Amino acid sequence: MKRYLILKLLAVNLLVIGFVMILVWVAIDTLAAGYFVTLMEKYNISPKPAHAMFVDAIHRYLLWASLAAVILSVILSYLMMRRVLAPLTQMNAITREIAAGNFALRVPVNTEDEVGQLARAFNQMSESLEKIENLRRKLMIDVAHELRTPLTNIRGYLEALNDGVLPPSSKTFSMLQDETLRIVQLVEDVLQLAKADAAHDNLKFDSVDVGEMVHDIGHSYRPALDEKNIHVHMDMPSEPVVVSADRNHLARVFRNLADNTVRYTPPGGEVLVCVEPGPETIRICYKNSAEGLTTKDLPYLFERFYRGEKSRSRQHGGAGIGLAIVKELIEAHQGKVEAELQDDHLSICVELLRMSHKKTPSAAV
Repeated sequence: MKRYLILKLLAVNLLVIGFVMILVWVAIDTLAAGYFVTLMEKYNISPKPAHAMFVDAIHRYLLWASLAAVILSVILSYLMMRRVLAPLTQMNAITREIAAGNFALRVPVNTEDEVGQLARAFNQMSESLEKIENLRRKLMIDVAHELRTPLTNIRGYLEALNDGVLPPSSKTFSMLQDETLRIVQLVEDVLQLAKADAAHDNLKFDSVDVGEMVHDIGHSYRPALDEKNIHVHMDMPSEPVVVSADRNHLARVFRNLADNTVRYTPPGGEVLVCVEPGPETIRICYKNSAEGLTTKDLPYLFERFYRGEKSRSRQHGGAGIGLAIVKELIEAHQGKVEAELQDDHLSICVELLRMSHKKTPSAAV
């Protein structure tokens, strides 16, 4: 590819040099030679012998000069073009490696020109492809790992029932049902995560009162909170705060955050839910007691299937997908989500762009 492109570029240079040679040759034969004859006649000198010698000498020097120009042009052009086209050659080779499944290669960026910009864009594309491939592999491994435990338990129970080792009691069938529900819930979580990934292109925006939505969803979790004797304080604004968002997807975000709070807050713990309206954004925070969670866990809370060793263990029944769905849906709304740990209290905050008061419909007020 490089040599072929270099040959084409060299051919363009040679055409330009050839055109200049022809132009100079014609100019000498028509203008300079004619002026030379006129000058010889003015001084009463026979122009024929001198004219022939003059034209032959000029043609000879022109040919040598043109040959030297061609050689110098070919050498310099080849060296410069090879340096310019080197990143393109590397991109061509790396593209074949990426097509074969090797996403770790990058193109060295040594210039700030268009070729350097192309190399940076190529490296960004390679990095994105590598992340997507790693997520795909991790997702397959995690799903298989999460499914293996309940399926192994179900198989063990069924074999014991079939061999007569375990009596067919209501307790046994209840355990089988629990394991089956774990599988169903995992499949549902994975489906919701896939929908969250596709939410960027399928959002149906509407005017949503965030305070009202957070309050209603929190109220629906009151029985679960009372069962664990969790004290809840909700700090809501007195006036409606409206955002332009997909109502169903935004409700999914707050349900996941509320479910995460109920699931991982220890019995007798505390929960604070607050909605803080700002001039341009609205900040919604869920703060709860967090046992066993460390600052090392914070960068991974929104990763798929991630759970800390203690506070997010399997005994709570979560698959570690809820916060990943929150992150995908909030980013689809051009918002951001972050986590902070302070004094054994975890704060997960969502920030959304506030809808202009001029656009706020009267029905939402």
